[in-house]
Amino acid sequence: MEDTLTTVVLRPGEADRILAGHPWIYSSSVLRLTGSAEDGSVVQVKDHRHRFLGVGFYNSKSKINVRLIDTERVEINRVYLEKRIREALHLRKRALPHATSFRVVNAESDFLSGLIVDKYEDVLSFQISSLGMETRKADITDVLKSVLEPRAIVERNDIGSRKFEGLPEINRVVHGTVEGPVAINLNGIKLEVDLLGGHKTGYYLDQQVNYQSVARYAKGANVLDAFCFLGGFALHAAKAGAAQVHGLDQSAEAVAAAAKNAEINGLAQSCSFEATNVFDWLKSQTTAGPNEKIVPRYDLIILDPPSFTRNRASVPDALRGYKEIHLRALKLLKRNGVLATFCCSHHVDANTFQQVILEAAFDAHRVLRKVETYAQAPDHPVLPTIPETEYLKGFAFEIAR
Repeated sequence: MEDTLTTVVLRPGEADRILAGHPWIYSSSVLRLTGSAEDGSVVQVKDHRHRFLGVGFYNSKSKINVRLIDTERVEINRVYLEKRIREALHLRKRALPHATSFRVVNAESDFLSGLIVDKYEDVLSFQISSLGMETRKADITDVLKSVLEPRAIVERNDIGSRKFEGLPEINRVVHGTVEGPVAINLNGIKLEVDLLGGHKTGYYLDQQVNYQSVARYAKGANVLDAFCFLGGFALHAAKAGAAQVHGLDQSAEAVAAAAKNAEINGLAQSCSFEATNVFDWLKSQTTAGPNEKIVPRYDLIILDPPSFTRNRASVPDALRGYKEIHLRALKLLKRNGVLATFCCSHHVDANTFQQVILEAAFDAHRVLRKVETYAQAPDHPVLPTIPETEYLKGFAFEIAR
């Protein structure tokens, strides 16, 4: 194989990050190629001393020139892809043995850079973000049929990042049929998910474990679920015995779906949902006149907003946004109440996120007691040497005084 593959030679000093486990080789790291390489083809990578580092997919049109797939000289064919996907599935079954909906393949975390596969009961939804994986789409689909035997497979390749690889956006059913929403089960809660029109591959499965963790604080509580989407946290809180749950989301469509999900689970009596701009709603509830006092009325507030950052340049604005919603939420929490809060941007690390919350608490004249720390579910594994794989972080804080 060594004789047939074009070699990508790295500049001096660029190999350490690759040796540590990061699979992305940027164009700025490349010294030269030993021959021509077709975009989407497999190349081998060596350091400037010509020591072998691995094999991966090449794309001259992308800032990421090579996505390393393996550190051995392997042939990346259907057999190889099946082996990798079976290994990824085994990890999920060990980590979440009772889950029936979960992420099967998490791209870099499973050494399959550019491929995400989510399982929604008996329907699969996949997303490809690299040309190398795109050229092997037929093999990937074949493997998914063989390994997981789904009744349908959805291709959700409608993400903007595909344009950086020179790929078109595609959204379609590639196997079987999908008519209307797909019903999934998360911890005994049934949710109807739109796999062709919903966010990401259809839903955010990364909070599956956190839903139950946060619900432990909900028994008998008056709960506010801000940025509720389809009602994941709200419905788990209601099922756990919350007295009343109110969900907020800017999307009228999401709010309607959340209300329907509450009915499906027999929880409609204790749940209400409102389509509104969450920032504006929090501001309206925490603005008092000269002789008025804000009366805290919630025992549990959940903040799970979409990412406020698309790149590092937007971090300062994002931190201001995070501080604003925390300041408002803290004013609405009762003494001994719990704030469960999340950030899903890998551009904002856990320490920075916590600091913003503490600054908001200072301004709100509240003292917080940290009672729990959250991360993404284990079907979204983290490789510490690849910071991009760790994006979801969260905390539960109790109002100490």
